[in-house]
Amino acid sequence: MQKTAFIAIVGRPNVGKSSILNKILGQKITIVSSKPQTTRTRIMGVYTKDDVQLVFIDTPGLHKPKNSLGKYMVRSINESVAGVDACLLVAECDREPGDTEKMLMQRFESMGIPSVLALNKIDKLKEKSDVITTIASYSKEHSFDDIVPVSAQTGSGINELIDALSKQADEGEHMFDPDTLTDQPERVLAGEIIREKILRLTDKEIPHGTAVVIERFKQRSEGGITDIDATIYCERANHKGIIIGKGGAMLKKIGTYARQDMENFFDCKINLTLWVKVKEDWRNREGILRSLGYDESNFD
Repeated sequence: MQKTAFIAIVGRPNVGKSSILNKILGQKITIVSSKPQTTRTRIMGVYTKDDVQLVFIDTPGLHKPKNSLGKYMVRSINESVAGVDACLLVAECDREPGDTEKMLMQRFESMGIPSVLALNKIDKLKEKSDVITTIASYSKEHSFDDIVPVSAQTGSGINELIDALSKQADEGEHMFDPDTLTDQPERVLAGEIIREKILRLTDKEIPHGTAVVIERFKQRSEGGITDIDATIYCERANHKGIIIGKGGAMLKKIGTYARQDMENFFDCKINLTLWVKVKEDWRNREGILRSLGYDESNFD
């Protein structure tokens, strides 16, 4: 008998939600960056093994919104939690629950949603016993179905986490084919790969005021090559200069690393062309946000 569970991954920014999802799937489908609030849209990942299928909704880190894009991100979290079979709360293994975690746990309680706690980054603990203290502090706040210490970096505890989440699956037909990894269009994934490279390579020089639009995604009739044209939008002219770099060096590096990731993911040769344009204050302009693919229903 087949079993399925829809699971929302929630937590503060930069605790490793996307990294854990990528580790579970064995393939990177979400942005991983040292910068918080990296994930902007709900990216659905699908894990299937034998009779169990787990459908994950990766959400932005819960934070106080500062602009229209921030409001979109918070609204997408609320929609993700509603209607799922279980929630996976990701937190750091050496940190007691803060206001964000407490609010999420209260939401689990009020909505009657089963929940699993993943305490991430155990590979960074100096004293392994510290995680026991963290488990105790969370257990006082909420009765989780399971609590699993994990490391998204090394993979430790990931199999145990999959087992814990599989307990939440109910009988019912699988929603996706066994080889499905995500429901996101290739254009979205390509854009996210490019944006990740911008965040990684520019480090603290460029804030989150960048967006990527795929203008063309077309496979050639011969040669097994896919042509991808993308435009990188930033909020300020000086940001454009940083992304392009001296003599175009930074943009070339971004394109090279993005192309390598795309070729690994799409399993084909990629011809990638990048442009950089300025759209001032785009994160506060709902018309631009809609043109960049954000669902307008989340701006209310």
